Amino acid sequence: MAELQSFEPATGALLWSAPIGDVDVEVARARAGQRAWAMQPPTYRAETLRRFVNVVRNRQVALADTIARETGKPLWEAETEVASVIAKVDISIRAYNERTPTRRQDGDMGLRQVLRHRPHGVLAVLGPYNFPAHLPNGHIVPALLAGNSIVFKPSEKTPATAMILIECYHEAGVPEDVVRLLIGGAEEGRALAGHPDIDGLLFTGSARTGVALNRQFADDPGRMLALEMGGNNPIVVWDAPDADAAASIIVQSAYLSAGQRCTAARRLIVRDGAHQPLVDAIRKLVARMIVDHPHADPKPFMGPLIDNPAADALQDAALVLVMAGGQPLIHMLRPDAYKPFLTPGLIDVTNLANRSDDELFGPLLQLVRVPDFDAAIAEANATRFGLSASLIGGSPELFDQFWWGARAGIVNWNRPTNGASSAAPFGGVGLSGNHRPSAFYAADYCAYPVASVEEDNARRAGMIGLRDG
Repeated sequence: MAELQSFEPATGALLWSAPIGDVDVEVARARAGQRAWAMQPPTYRAETLRRFVNVVRNRQVALADTIARETGKPLWEAETEVASVIAKVDISIRAYNERTPTRRQDGDMGLRQVLRHRPHGVLAVLGPYNFPAHLPNGHIVPALLAGNSIVFKPSEKTPATAMILIECYHEAGVPEDVVRLLIGGAEEGRALAGHPDIDGLLFTGSARTGVALNRQFADDPGRMLALEMGGNNPIVVWDAPDADAAASIIVQSAYLSAGQRCTAARRLIVRDGAHQPLVDAIRKLVARMIVDHPHADPKPFMGPLIDNPAADALQDAALVLVMAGGQPLIHMLRPDAYKPFLTPGLIDVTNLANRSDDELFGPLLQLVRVPDFDAAIAEANATRFGLSASLIGGSPELFDQFWWGARAGIVNWNRPTNGASSAAPFGGVGLSGNHRPSAFYAADYCAYPVASVEEDNARRAGMIGLRDG
């Protein structure tokens, strides 16, 4: 039987292996369990998921350790991911009650109008590798609350984390047929997305895959498709009085998680001629940055990329920018050619005639110098993506101009581009999503409204156009 294996990016050691699953079997089991789960009261489902929180708390040390080993991110960051998994339940229960409540309006003679919400049925969840617990959990929890059953296919790069997550659901009392884990690679993912017996797909991943899924679902509008994709996110620095403070926000935005966040800053936009103190401050901060394995002491700021192919691709992309005329301001280095560790890079691409609009997923930031603030907004919007944008510096009036001008689903002021709150909607426009934001608004795509006009007894309807009888 074919197996899937998972390796630690920081060491290359084999971490985990398991047989590849059967798509038909997993979907059939989820279908078999869905109706009984949906017929339970919402309070029952909510209490079951609160027990899930307790189970995760009891296993949080092992879960954080597995996330750190499997993704390469520092242990401290893996611990914050587990905390987000725990916090998601209460936030989702509040969102479910707020966004999908039952509403009743009584009329004359016993007539009433009622709004209820119904689950879709069986939902497939395709998860990413950068947050292998938190991001799929952000789909699964609200979907379960609404009464759906789940077939979760994690990234083939982080299946060990996914297995622990599913074990926690089952240990908490979510029936095994209601949450299913599909182990496999791209072939299993395609088979699940195209399976005729799923009622929808909740996806987090690259724009390329998201666009392919959008095409695949175009001929079947009856199935739900929620796409959460990447970004080519701008961070604009304008009239910032403290270069060191601005640099710290930029470094957090661009290099946290080794740049492997969909909300990471990819483009730094600055006023031409006033940028050198900022570049110097970024350089000093990067020089102090610890890049090391997840459990290193002292604690690292960031670890490796997910694997060697990802590191190879990012190095190739940086070389293309330099060969096209980009000026390296901070050289991105690879200390060990056999491991996917990269140090942060910064390249001035102002003079490139045709700048690429790809999401370069890693610790590489591109600097663009512009003459005025209108040009800064135009440059921020010079992308097919539209996930996150941030302004550092300026006045409230300037931020108001930026807020209205920036085309993105998240627009921050004097804060990093990443680290969005689960208590707010999360999503973007363009190639960043399909107008189905997740986080607090995930309740919207996990159930659909059913409007009813009701009476306890049938009454003769008044009719016009009948002959006397």
